[in-house]
Amino acid sequence: MKVNLSQQTLHFKKPARTSRGEYTEHRAIIISITDDKGQRIGLGECAPLPDLSCDRNAYTRMSDVAALIQKAIGSDDYVEVLRPYPALLFALESAMADYMHNPLFYDTPFAHSKEGIPMNGLVWMSDYDDMQEQVKQKLKQGFRCIKLKIGAIGWDDEIRLISKIRSRFSKNTLELRVDANGAFTLKEAMARLEELAGYDIHSIEQPIKQYQWKEMAELCRNTPLPIALDEELIGVNTLEEKCALLETIKPQYIVVKPTLHGGMSGSMEWISEAKRRNIGSWITSALEGNIGLRNVALLAARVYGPHITFPQGLGTGMLYTDNVEMDIEVRGNKLWRCEVDE
Repeated sequence: MKVNLSQQTLHFKKPARTSRGEYTEHRAIIISITDDKGQRIGLGECAPLPDLSCDRNAYTRMSDVAALIQKAIGSDDYVEVLRPYPALLFALESAMADYMHNPLFYDTPFAHSKEGIPMNGLVWMSDYDDMQEQVKQKLKQGFRCIKLKIGAIGWDDEIRLISKIRSRFSKNTLELRVDANGAFTLKEAMARLEELAGYDIHSIEQPIKQYQWKEMAELCRNTPLPIALDEELIGVNTLEEKCALLETIKPQYIVVKPTLHGGMSGSMEWISEAKRRNIGSWITSALEGNIGLRNVALLAARVYGPHITFPQGLGTGMLYTDNVEMDIEVRGNKLWRCEVDE
């Protein structure tokens, strides 16, 4: 078995804007695994987010990445070695699963191209008119669950947009999710949650900044609409820490991103521990390219399958001008694996 590394820079079709700032490009490291004859290949993508990932500074030099992989593969348990490096762990786990064609991930209706995975349509922060146009396009494409990034264009405009959507589509016709990326202050958070609740919002992701467990727990205890943790899970890598967070905050949902939240194994830990506590969850990509997106989708199919009805966050493959061609495609509001020779 040979492990090869290469670098890739993906360029956004238009800047991806959140309340933290915006991205114009995304750097990734691609892991490819082949046998001695070069006839089998497994692919994984290590694409940490520069201002967000707990391991964002670990991959500056390719020699450091190679050393980490060598150490991990040479150990008795490479998952434990790479726990502090979720982006790299996800890439290596994905590449290994692909190389071995692990039936846990490749024996599902999605993997066999029999069923697609429903997705939420993602509406990025922009000005009011552009966000409105994005909503129209998502509805035209067939999405019946839309996620709005909020917290950057002004609260009045955001509420006006949500109100306009709800005036045309009831919650029985269109599910609305919002993601604040920690944009609300402690002082304003509850009032904004109460205002949002009047529009039958499914959930809000990360209303306040992470690392405020006591304050987030109070919000989750008193919230008029479900709260989903996202950034809060970053850097919480051990099982003990995960259990402590869930027990302390008691959110209604968690949004699991393998690149940020512990790779495949760490994500499954989060989902399992949440389920034990009657906390809902779904899986979302974290701006990966098509290699990472494909592997996130295979994980979602493994965890929530065989027949997935709850929309997952898998729309990032359409964001880039120069994405790698992979065996996945969007049809309507679902992500499908293209027909493959088994």
